[in-house]
Amino acid sequence: MRRMTSEGLALIKRFEGFSARPYLCPAGWWTIGWGAIHNLDGQPVTAATPPVTEEEAETLLRRDVAVAERTVLRLITVPLSDGRFDALTSFAFNLGGGALQRSTLRRKVNREEHDDVPGEFLKWIWGGGRKLPGLIRRRKAEAKVYVEA
Repeated sequence: MRRMTSEGLALIKRFEGFSARPYLCPAGWWTIGWGAIHNLDGQPVTAATPPVTEEEAETLLRRDVAVAERTVLRLITVPLSDGRFDALTSFAFNLGGGALQRSTLRRKVNREEHDDVPGEFLKWIWGGGRKLPGLIRRRKAEAKVYVEA
């Protein structure tokens, strides 16, 4: 199976940030490590979830990234460079496969309308009913990785 590059993983880590303890993300999800919403046992993260080590967080990240990678491989029907794969996997990791599946972003990629794709990333900047500066930065970074691929 195709895997995200180390640069792609670094992109996710940069925007997720590491937290050994559970915290509420801006969209209102309990999160731990680098953006995991499920603990090592597969249970939803809650305020009572025990802290994780960086090694455990890496395990969680790789588990969740693998789900996003499979989602991209299932939904995108055209060949992708590593950068494009990384950008789309970061998107799917952050927003879930359903967001990618129902998005115009996916349709533009599959039609190879690559010039239109950066603008589609920038439509996904809302969390908890408001525009989030962190999501704006993340979507711009993903769009840049996609374009530079």
